[in-house]
Amino acid sequence: MTFEIGFMLGLLAVGLVAFIKEIFPIEVTALGILAVLVVAGIVGPKEMAAGFSSKAVVAIGGLFVLSHALMKTGVLEVAANRLSEHSKDRPWFGIGILLLCVGVFSGFLNNTAMVALSIPLVMKMCGRLGLSPSRVLIPLSYASIFGGTLTLIGTSTNLLVSAVVEESGEPPMRMFEFTGMGLVFLTTGLLYVLIFSRRLLPARAEVGATADKYSMRDFLTEIIVEEKSKLVGTTLIEKRVNERYQVTALELVRDDERHVADVGHMPLAAGDRLIVQGTVDNILRLRQEQGVSLLPDVTLDDEELSAAGQVMAEAWITHSSRMIGRTLKGMDFHRQYGGFVLAIRRIGATLREKVANVRLRYTDSLLLLIPRARLDKLRRSEDLLILSEQEVALRRERLWWLVFLVLPAVIVAAGLGWMKITAGVLVGSVLLLLLGVLKPQEAYRSIDWSVIFLIAAFVPVGHAFVSTGTADFVAKGMLSVTSWASPALAPYVALAVVYLATSTLTQMVSNNAAAIIVAPIALSLGPSLGVDPRPFLFAVCYAASAEFMTPMGYQTNLMVYGAGGYRFLDYTRFGAPLNLMFWLLSTLLIPFFFPFQPG
Repeated sequence: MTFEIGFMLGLLAVGLVAFIKEIFPIEVTALGILAVLVVAGIVGPKEMAAGFSSKAVVAIGGLFVLSHALMKTGVLEVAANRLSEHSKDRPWFGIGILLLCVGVFSGFLNNTAMVALSIPLVMKMCGRLGLSPSRVLIPLSYASIFGGTLTLIGTSTNLLVSAVVEESGEPPMRMFEFTGMGLVFLTTGLLYVLIFSRRLLPARAEVGATADKYSMRDFLTEIIVEEKSKLVGTTLIEKRVNERYQVTALELVRDDERHVADVGHMPLAAGDRLIVQGTVDNILRLRQEQGVSLLPDVTLDDEELSAAGQVMAEAWITHSSRMIGRTLKGMDFHRQYGGFVLAIRRIGATLREKVANVRLRYTDSLLLLIPRARLDKLRRSEDLLILSEQEVALRRERLWWLVFLVLPAVIVAAGLGWMKITAGVLVGSVLLLLLGVLKPQEAYRSIDWSVIFLIAAFVPVGHAFVSTGTADFVAKGMLSVTSWASPALAPYVALAVVYLATSTLTQMVSNNAAAIIVAPIALSLGPSLGVDPRPFLFAVCYAASAEFMTPMGYQTNLMVYGAGGYRFLDYTRFGAPLNLMFWLLSTLLIPFFFPFQPG
């Protein structure tokens, strides 16, 4: 082991810890690793910028734009709505058709956008069919992951590995080269989720009245002690607030002074503001029985909301939202959107600030009180995804039909080899912009820039793994595992190890990060074993997409976490058998589709 190899492995270990613990946003960690390599002189200025000119970055950015253009038409929403109307007598048959459609479309469209579009439709469909969304939303996420393995453009991981392959001098991966094994994954995966979701997933999120939908979730909100409140002159402990209402007071604000320690022991006065956390039902009960007001003070039961023309809805902050990193107070949410945010929920975190001062993050859930007319306008915004029932219709904007010509043309041209996928998506995106089907701001906001920067940062890091000899060093270490196997069996053992290593990594870090780390190693394994490296590279692609055991390893898993009321172990319990099944299938079938010794 040379000093450079040791340095690379040490830096990788530090990066993995940062990824897993989410010390910084994932793209910031990736850029930090790149910066260290530049300072150390391992990556030069030219190589540093190579990631931003990578074909994968251009192709992925264009696919985000084309996917958004199709979603904008509303055709997929209309199709799903019609499906739910015709599935009342056979609910799980209807769910199966929906998951199959999501899987197939995810082979050609951005799967994050597909799931974002489908969550409200699933909630609506479950309400009509009398099913618990908790038994459908994880399968929805998994179906999009299965579908991403069908084509080169099904997931950014496939494009990224293809770019690494092409830059190494090997032939690039073709559009439908993934499809054979992808169909095996899609078929097997859908059968698994349809059979076992009713047995292994909880019926935790029930569909019912608006207020009831939030009764089992802890939200952060703010209450004010009124002059006539029974709490005036007493303490929260004396009134046994936590015991009686299961509402936790995190902070007391009095005369602009914040008190965090011993909040429960402080005598309360009129005008005190309490930052509390609890379920909506319990907070409402506290409000009625103890004479406190929500901020703003509103009545939240369904009957009064409807009478006042107001609706209560949950909204989910999207990856392209302008709200990310801002506070409700800073953006003047009420003036800009016409509604009130009653509470905020964040996955895996306890919020301890005033609602108005919380800096919002991607996947935060907001509990809104908003006029129905304003809610319809908010649905058209790209800042929030409304997780409530909605009426859907085909949106026939100017030249809307052109999307149905451009997207298939790009796919066919790439599939037949008439045009590189990078050129195809670029031409298609520019055409839609020139003709006004999309506005430039829409195109910019449709791109998940965190993915773009992650890939752009990691492409030169991948080059550094090769140039320093680290990839060869790790590949030789992997080969030591196959030392007991015969020459004929050794490639199969190495393939199983590559798949397992990538799949394990992708449970902890992003799929793209896992792929870019293992892809250079896979390239080195082929020549070391005297076989074609492509089976190992396809194993990296398939394994990087097989993230079923945690909510944070794949964006779509994180997206359904809040809407389904899931817990971390729900993913592990339901996803572990699927991960094991895909590992065994890949070890056996990848050599069939991609022989070690191509003819």
